[in-house]
Amino acid sequence: MTVYSYCLRHDDGAAPNPYWGVCTLAICKPAIRRTASVGDWVVGLGSKRSPCGDISSKLVYAMHVTQVLTMKEYDLYCRKSLGKKIPDSQSSDFRKRMGDCIYDFRGPRPRLRASVHGAGNRKTDLSGRNVLLSDYFYYFGNKPVELPDDLRALIHGTQGHKSGANDRYAPRFVQWIEGQGFRKNVLLGQPQLKKNLAAVKPSACRQLSSKRHVEIGH
Repeated sequence: MTVYSYCLRHDDGAAPNPYWGVCTLAICKPAIRRTASVGDWVVGLGSKRSPCGDISSKLVYAMHVTQVLTMKEYDLYCRKSLGKKIPDSQSSDFRKRMGDCIYDFRGPRPRLRASVHGAGNRKTDLSGRNVLLSDYFYYFGNKPVELPDDLRALIHGTQGHKSGANDRYAPRFVQWIEGQGFRKNVLLGQPQLKKNLAAVKPSACRQLSSKRHVEIGH
C-alpha cells in the first residue's frame, strides 16, 4: 500500500470529483494516475492560499483506490453506467458542470468535451493514462480536518507529490482516518471554489477552471 500525498491548490469539484457516490481522479495529477494501484491511498492536503485561508496542515480529501481504469475505459464506463460524470457545461446543477469524464474516445483521437478544461490542459490530462476510482473515500472540501502532529510528514507544499517517503506513515494514516468516525462516500463539505464558480456563467466557469489548472501545473 502506498500513500500519495499532495497539495490540492484548486479544489473545484472536478479533480477530485467526489459526486454521485464515487470519488474519481480523472484529470490533473498525471504522475499519480499513471502509478497508483488498487489498495493505495490518494491524499489531498490544503493550500496556504486557499479560499479558506492557510489550510496547508489540513486534509481536504482521502480516497482509497478501489478501481483503476484507462481513460478510454472510463469514458465507456461513464457512458454506460455513470453518465452524470460526463460534463454538462450548460446544466444548472453544479455537479454536472464539474463532470470529469471530459474526453470522448469514440473517434480516432480523443475529443475534448465542453468542460472545466481546455486545449491547454490536454497534454497533461492524457499523459496520466488512467483514472482512479474509489467507493471508499472521505471528502471534506471547505471543512478540512487538521492532521495530527505525527502525520504532518505527509504534507507536501510544492508541486508534485510524495509517495515512497510516506511508507512509514501509511499504517498510522489509515488507522487515524478510519478511526475518526467520519462518514464515507459523502460530501462533508463543499468544494472550496464552488461558491465563486457557481456564480458565473458556464462559459466563464470553464475558462476560470482551465486557466487555474494550467497555472498551477496540475
